[in-house]
This record gives sequence, C-alpha cells and structure tokens, in this order.
Amino acid sequence: SAYYVQDVESLKKTFTLIPEYLKTKSHGKVNNYSDWGIHLGRRFRALKLWFVMRNFGKEGLRQKVSDHISWAENLAEQIKQHSNFELMVAAPLATVCFRYHPNHLVDDRVLNELNEKLLHSLNNSGLIYLTHTKLGEIFTLRLVVGQTYQESRHIDKAWDLIQKVSTTLTI
Repeated sequence: SAYYVQDVESLKKTFTLIPEYLKTKSHGKVNNYSDWGIHLGRRFRALKLWFVMRNFGKEGLRQKVSDHISWAENLAEQIKQHSNFELMVAAPLATVCFRYHPNHLVDDRVLNELNEKLLHSLNNSGLIYLTHTKLGEIFTLRLVVGQTYQESRHIDKAWDLIQKVSTTLTI
C-alpha cells in the first residue's frame, strides 16, 4: 500500500523510537546502540526483572518502589513551594517534571532556552544527570527518582544543586 502525507516531519515524529527525553546534544552524531539490541524482546526483559526480584524479594522491591514514590512526591512539593520553579505535571510515581521559571520571565521561548541551559549545566557538572521532555512546546526538566541504591539524601542534594546552578544562569 502507499499513502501520501503533507507534513513528513510530523509523520517521522509519530513513528520515532526515540522519545524527547532520550534526545541529547550528541543525537545523530554517535551510534545509538539501544537500537541495535534485543532489549525489546520479551524474554530478555523478563530475565532482567527476574534478577531484580530474586535480589530484593517481594518486600524489598515493594519498599524500594514505595520509597522512590515518596521521595518524588516530597521533591514535587518542594518545587511547588519554590517561587522560581514550576511543577509541570503531577508526580504520581517517580518522575518529577518541572522547569525553572523566574517570576520576571513570561516568554516561553526564553524560558525554554534558560531551562535547556540549566539542563546542560547540571549534566556537565557530572554530579547529577537529568533528562528533558517537551510538554506541548514547553521544555521540561525530568528528574527520575528510582536508581537502585538511591537514598533520600541524594534527592535533597540534587534539589540543592538544581537551585544553586539555576541562580548562576544568564539569559
């Protein structure tokens, strides 16, 4: 069969296997080996899950997930209460989507550029690594609480660093 489209870019965005939060400055410049493996096969994913369940057990895994959700909720609450940050969507699980939004700025284009600078500054520090996504046309930072050996103190340190680095940015 054949079909015709007016907007090829929209078609490509619809079927891309790389979501916005996995796009980086090196996108397209290096091999993306996530496209080369069997990682999407059922058996391979089941094996990884089996190892996790075997290592932590039912109660250990339940506690890990519960802690991660609780820490994400706590971070989301801190972001909501900060005058220069904005929680972009509710954080019912362990991904917190937010942006730096100084009160004096209203232009979303400028805010997008500012948040992209913040993302790169944080990631280049080597101390934490955030990803991003776009909610509509709004560049949004994503902090995922869920690393296996993460503790609440790590989330607190990340939030302190985010606030500190944000104050050093210029437009």
